[in-house]
Amino acid sequence: MGVKPLADRVLVERIEDEEQKSVGGIIIPDTAKEKPQQGKVIAVGPGKMTDDGKRIAMEVKPGQKVLFGKYSGSDIKIDGKEMLIMREDDILGIID
Repeated sequence: MGVKPLADRVLVERIEDEEQKSVGGIIIPDTAKEKPQQGKVIAVGPGKMTDDGKRIAMEVKPGQKVLFGKYSGSDIKIDGKEMLIMREDDILGIID
């Protein structure tokens, strides 16, 4: 996949939930499903530059599972896969 995020950006692949069902057991169609708010980090940028020229290291690393907001990032398509590219600030937490 030849994509390297710049600065403090992170490339994330959404982790799809298993088939969503309502409380009554009705299967929800794809068009009505909410997009998952967790994903796997695929690539990270080198980090943000401060005003004095120092680079702030990234806290997330490739392979980690993360939580992010519902409307975080920008949807992109790479090699036929839907991915998100977002700033590290948009990541809410790391899943152990």
